[in-house]
Amino acid sequence: MKRILASILAAGLVAGPIASAPAFAQRSEQGEARREMSAGNAMKLRDIERRVVPTMGDAEYLGPAYDPTAKAYRLKFIKKGRVIFVDVDARTGRILRRSR
Repeated sequence: MKRILASILAAGLVAGPIASAPAFAQRSEQGEARREMSAGNAMKLRDIERRVVPTMGDAEYLGPAYDPTAKAYRLKFIKKGRVIFVDVDARTGRILRRSR
């Protein structure tokens, strides 16, 4: 019984850091977006959302992701079971592309 419990605990400790890796990446993206905004190199996400979300009609907004290399936000929507991505230049708020 102790061996089984020890195995379960060991597996949990090993899986813990792996499971939290996406959360770390997301925090890193958010930090980079904040630094760019503070430096005057990017618009506030809320301002970008105010521009883009109303143009998406009845699509449901799921949330953003920031790409520090491209200095762009990718806004994710869903409509009738189909995912739509809208890439937006973080510096200007201009829509770069929209998936269909």
